[in-house]
Amino acid sequence: ARLESALATLDTDRDGHIDMVEWEEAIETALANKLADRAAKRELEAARAAKEIEEFSNEFLNAARKCFDLIDVDCSGTLTKVEIVEAVQTNETVVSFLRTCGEPNL
Repeated sequence: ARLESALATLDTDRDGHIDMVEWEEAIETALANKLADRAAKRELEAARAAKEIEEFSNEFLNAARKCFDLIDVDCSGTLTKVEIVEAVQTNETVVSFLRTCGEPNL
């Protein structure tokens, strides 16, 4: 029943045969459907990736701000060289952030 239905769909002029035009129309329709499915999948994946990037960026920036605050012991809103040196020598939270942020020269 399913095959007969598919064949009837292909035979658009109902002559009992599927000619090249009918065949190509069916193939083009199938291709368009497959491309639309793939496009929808890519859009969904892109949206998920964008959300993941946004969440990571927010977490990273929040951690960087916390790290700044931990280094800025005098709460001046600026970091002195002394504060930075002392933090990287004594504050394990600061050291941990600097190690994991992907900047080995820090």
